[in-house]
Amino acid sequence: MTAQVQSIPDFHRARWSQAFLALMLAVALALVPALRAEARGVPESFADLAERVSPAVVNITTSTLIAQETQPHPMVPEGSPFEDFFRDFLDNERGDQPRSRRSSALGSGFVISEDGFIVTNNHVIEGADEILIEFFNGRGTLTAEVIGTDPNTDIALLKVEPSEALPFVNFGDSDVMRVGDWVMAVGNPLGQGFSVSAGIISARGRELSGTYDDFIQTDAAINRGNSGGPLFNMAGEVIGVNTAILSPTGGSIGIGFSMASNVVTKVVAQLKEFGETRRGWLGVRIQDMTEDLADAMGLDSTAGALVTDVPDGPAKDAGIEAGDLIISFDGQDVPDTRGLVRIVGDAPVGKTVRVVVLRDGATQTLRVTLGRREEAVAASDNGSTPSTPPAPVEKTVLGLELAEITDALRDELGLDANATGLAVRDVDPSSEAWDKGLRPADVIEEAAQSRVTTIADFEDKIAAARDGGRQSILLLVRRDGDPRFVALSVAE
Repeated sequence: MTAQVQSIPDFHRARWSQAFLALMLAVALALVPALRAEARGVPESFADLAERVSPAVVNITTSTLIAQETQPHPMVPEGSPFEDFFRDFLDNERGDQPRSRRSSALGSGFVISEDGFIVTNNHVIEGADEILIEFFNGRGTLTAEVIGTDPNTDIALLKVEPSEALPFVNFGDSDVMRVGDWVMAVGNPLGQGFSVSAGIISARGRELSGTYDDFIQTDAAINRGNSGGPLFNMAGEVIGVNTAILSPTGGSIGIGFSMASNVVTKVVAQLKEFGETRRGWLGVRIQDMTEDLADAMGLDSTAGALVTDVPDGPAKDAGIEAGDLIISFDGQDVPDTRGLVRIVGDAPVGKTVRVVVLRDGATQTLRVTLGRREEAVAASDNGSTPSTPPAPVEKTVLGLELAEITDALRDELGLDANATGLAVRDVDPSSEAWDKGLRPADVIEEAAQSRVTTIADFEDKIAAARDGGRQSILLLVRRDGDPRFVALSVAE
């Protein structure tokens, strides 16, 4: 009887364990599809997607009339009896008129509205006299006009006048795309129109050469002629504009780059409204923080953008100074210089924003009314370039042969009349200063965020840094008018 009493709970426990395991197995099996969906597995086919989006993709053919110089007459000795013969013969043949030839190029694009707005690369249509748009499945060809271009992001907006509503595609959110996600490219590679290729996103946030670069890297085959074509996600949304490839052969080797849609949409909106871009302008020169710069400034983080110079402009009017660390702009944290440039560029011209800077260990909030970058760049191109600073010899400190700036030295080195600081006459190649990029003719304007005009000032700043337990000292160095901060070790 005792054995039976003891066995009943064991029996129920076994039954309960079996039921629990069955329940867990059912839950696991139910989760499998969800996990597969989250992992976005390999599509069975891209055919449905290609069929749906291809009508909105276009082939672009451009032609440009290129004038050629008149070929010079053959060289014949002056006074030769053949001189008149060759001159008369060639003049009759071509009338001494410059010849011209027509050059054509191919590219891709995509329709973004039923009334005929088309996005492509600027380099596809740059300098073209005529732009022809060929539509999918023999729908015909139309001539396009250029609404606006942005060389900084290599984006152009075109317009055709269709007789009926055109198929179009929408932009997606490139920021939600992840490395490993499937993508599909459609375009006109090597003149083979309306070709489809597929692959995955290989990397995000690639930077090629531009200030506003935000490229998606993909191994979907992209070749010449694909430029300006769309890169689709699996929902049929455009998450990139195919722009460039990395290749030693000129053909696809699986490294292609598409400008992210969240950059393109802002550019397209401005081109559509204004026919040009209108980016915000803060008016500062900046550099990234590094660990040694952060240590020299007594900071625990390298986040932010370090101001190296403040020319006349919005920032100067608002009170921003060289040496300020910009940590927030218009409510957004500033990760680095590239991030600040992007945030400022996206801000509306004329908007008054709050800029938080770290100065002398404390934060300050300044209000800045933004200018327009394009106007500032144009004014800079038309104006005089900033003057340069270098200098003469007195003493070697931290591997730097320094000289105090005098009027004679300013004349010798071609410095501005108001240039102050210490001129670098020579740099020990075995020193840290050399490794950090300091070179003869550099001018040290500040040490430990204070102006220095004598070598004694400089040595006092070094001594103060050592006494304060600092491992390095922050220098503001100017070269050819461009300032930057450098941190040098002060360890003895």
